[in-house]
Amino acid sequence: MRLFVAVELSERVREAAANAARELQRRLESSMHPKWVAAENMHLTVRFIGHVPDERVPPVLEAVRPPLALAPFQLTLDRCGVFPPSGPPRVVWIGFSSGRSALQTMHEELTSRLLPLGFRAETRPFTAHLTLARIKDARRGAGAIAREAVREVSPSAAGCLISHATVFESHLSPQGSRYAPLFPIPLTA
Repeated sequence: MRLFVAVELSERVREAAANAARELQRRLESSMHPKWVAAENMHLTVRFIGHVPDERVPPVLEAVRPPLALAPFQLTLDRCGVFPPSGPPRVVWIGFSSGRSALQTMHEELTSRLLPLGFRAETRPFTAHLTLARIKDARRGAGAIAREAVREVSPSAAGCLISHATVFESHLSPQGSRYAPLFPIPLTA
């Protein structure tokens, strides 16, 4: 089973992100052929767990199930960007102007719950972002084009209240990923 924990976004936030994605798509499609995330699949991954063998699924789910000692918080869209910060672009994203410290705390708590089960902390620092597109092959010069486009596109400052995270199972297929929610993890502080 392939698992991750994410924050689900309101319809208003997904709509604002989809509008920004459409504008970026218009500017980027011819130079790099990104694979755009459908609005209904947009979520903010807080902790990617990955493939878990069937016999290990119950203890993993029990480890992440308890409420998080964190007050509900506001999440607001901010500017767009690309990963990595230099070289050929691989991910087009939107960041957040509020909620980043709460997301960082959530990520750290989930990581500490998974460490005793053998799941290592990620080597890259956690950067709260909403993925809009993934890029496999970008033509030469695409990095400059992508970085200019994300500087020029500003999503509306849509926001939503986050009161829980959700554990998802990810189903991969040639038609794209499908995400099935398993259960919420409430925020209680």
